[in-house]
Parts: sequence; structure tokens; C-alpha cells
Amino acid sequence: MAKQALIERELKRDRLVAKYAAKHAELKAIATDFKRSDEERAAARLGLQKLPRNANPTRQRNRCAITGRPRGTFRQFGLGRAKIRELAFQGNIPGITKASW
Repeated sequence: MAKQALIERELKRDRLVAKYAAKHAELKAIATDFKRSDEERAAARLGLQKLPRNANPTRQRNRCAITGRPRGTFRQFGLGRAKIRELAFQGNIPGITKASW
């Protein structure tokens, strides 16, 4: 089980990314648009730098929904590999069976 503080920090990042998503996308589009003047693009880059650091989507980390484990998580399920294995053996995940050949 991950520390509760780490899980809460990740949730805080999620909220910040959602809050600034529109502004971040707008500034990013201006900064990468080569049809705009250099001054406009530079101002957009400065605007991006002034946003909170945790508002950048690349700082988000995928975590297991049950244990909070940061590594070995499968996007399809939102769970860590150990929990997927455990739930699959119990038959709680439809369509997944133990491999045998």
C-alpha cells in the first residue's frame, strides 16, 4: 500500500491538470504555431512557464486504484500487476484466465 500522502498528492495533480487544461492547450497551440510572430510565441512560452508546475500533464503518474502502487500498472484496468493477478485468479475480471498450453 502506498503512503496516503503520495496518493493525495497525485489527486491534487489531477485536479490542477483539469483546472488549467484549457489554458495550457491554448498557450501550447500558440507557442507551436509558426504562423504567429516571434513575440507572440515567446509570450505564450512565458505564459506556460507561469502556470503551476504540477498543472503540466506530463507530471501525472498512473497508480493502482486499489493499492496506489505507482509501477506496474495496466492502463486498461487501472490496477497494478499484482492486483490484476489476484483478481483474475479469483475470477473477478471477466475474460481473463490463467494461461495454459
